[in-house]
Parts: sequence; structure tokens; C-alpha cells
Amino acid sequence: MQIVTDTGMDMYLPPELVPDVDIHIVRHTITLDGQTYTSGGTISAAELQEKLLRTSSFPITSQPAAGDFAAMYRELAKTDPDILSIQMSSGLSGTLNAAKAGAEMVPEANVTIVDTKTLCAALGWQVAAAGRALKAGWSKEKIIELVHQIGDATESIYTIDDLKYLIHGGRISHMRGLIASMLRIRPLIGVEKVGGTYAQMGMARTFDRALQGLVDIMLKKHKPGTELRVQVLHSYHPKAAEHLVAMIDPIFKCNWMPVHLMSPALAAHTGSTMVGVAFAPQAVFEGLP
Repeated sequence: MQIVTDTGMDMYLPPELVPDVDIHIVRHTITLDGQTYTSGGTISAAELQEKLLRTSSFPITSQPAAGDFAAMYRELAKTDPDILSIQMSSGLSGTLNAAKAGAEMVPEANVTIVDTKTLCAALGWQVAAAGRALKAGWSKEKIIELVHQIGDATESIYTIDDLKYLIHGGRISHMRGLIASMLRIRPLIGVEKVGGTYAQMGMARTFDRALQGLVDIMLKKHKPGTELRVQVLHSYHPKAAEHLVAMIDPIFKCNWMPVHLMSPALAAHTGSTMVGVAFAPQAVFEGLP
């Protein structure tokens, strides 16, 4: 069996957790100032944010086309027709529907598509665990169960210091966004598990209070001292990411994953000021290969 995913995923892990199998990635595209790039392919997260700082234009992202998935599945089926395609949330992108359409175009491939109802680091954890389980010889059914188990246990929450990219991209309504921007309100955003969509979980009047708000949400989910896997990602805001790590670390027993930049396909919608954290009970990962 082979594993496919998309660039709604961020897989930044310690070397011992990186799966020793190929993970095949179908890429979103980003268009800025007349140039089109592939997320994490022809443009990195840092390169995108540097370009955004030098332009007044807004980026446009596009999900992979059905043909992109079909081409990937067709090529992979030449060596192994059994494919597990683990995609970012259908509630946040049409990527999963493109994967389904692509699979229908390749009858020689046996494609099983999983809607993770999440994205970013949480999706990366699921894909990595699936890869390691595949290497260990687990069945497809058991791997899918594992993916859902990790997804059910993992929370992803974010905040942002500048709303203009979210307003322009339609992630929040224009009028609400303008009012919030004028009042300098920073939203606390989570990914709900039923539809896999963004949900507002609170707001703050300063960015420091927004970071504290993320910690407070973690405390509502888990008691102090709980052993957690934790990963902080940011769009281009390392100081805020470091500050958030310093706020979380004394409260929980943290198994830290590396702090890193978010996927360009995701950070294109936020600009440089997004900071987020994914977390789950460490017990969920015990006993995995």
C-alpha cells in the first residue's frame, strides 16, 4: 500500500518519528503578482512571506485539481494499486472532493480516501503515524482506525495579530472583519471535529492576551501536569511562537515536536502573524510503531 496526502499538512517531526516510507504529496498552488507556485515545491513558507512583505497584492490559492490526483494515483498504481489517500478537512477545502474525482479517473487504482477533518500539524501527525504503521505491516483497516484515533484526540487552535488576509480571503465576513480589525480584536480559532471547519473559540484585545487565550483553551481540555504531545507552528512569527512555547511548557508535561513554519498553502491565508498549537494526550501515541 502507498500513502498520498496534500499540502494542507505540516509534517515537522523529530527524526525518530519520521516514517521510513515514501509519503506522496499532491500540492496546492499559490498565485501572487502574476506568478504561480506550488506550495512547498517551488516556494517555501519563508519565501512566500518575504514576497508578501514586499507587495500590496494578496495571494490566491488553488486546491489540487482532480487531474493532479489522477496523475499521482495512476503513477503509483504501476507499482502498487492499493493507495491510502489522507486529506485535509473537507470542511476547509475542496481538496478531498478533488481526490475522490481523481480516484474515479483511475480504475486500475484501489484508492481509499480519508477525510481527517483537520489540517496542519494535526494532519501531519496522522500521516506520519500511518506511514510508520504501514512500515510495521499494519492492515489498511487498522491504519485508518489509527488515523481517526489520533484525529479525535488532537486539538488545533490558532490566533492572529493582523486580520487583513483573513478578511480578503473571505475566511471571516468583510463587515465583521473590518469591525474586528478597527477594534484590534484578535480571534481565537479552533477546528471543530464534526464538520472539520473553523470555529471561533474566543477573542482578545491584545495579541499577548490572545496567546494566553490559547493556553486557557488548553487548560479547559487538560489538567495541569497532563502529559501531552505539543507542537507550535507559525506563519512567520518566531518570537510569538517562542513566547507561546514558554507559556505552555511549565504547565503541562510536554513532549515537544519542533517549532516550525506552517505550510505555504495555509499561511497564504493568514499573512505573517498567525501562531497556533496542536496538542493531544501522549497516551494516544503510546504503543505505535
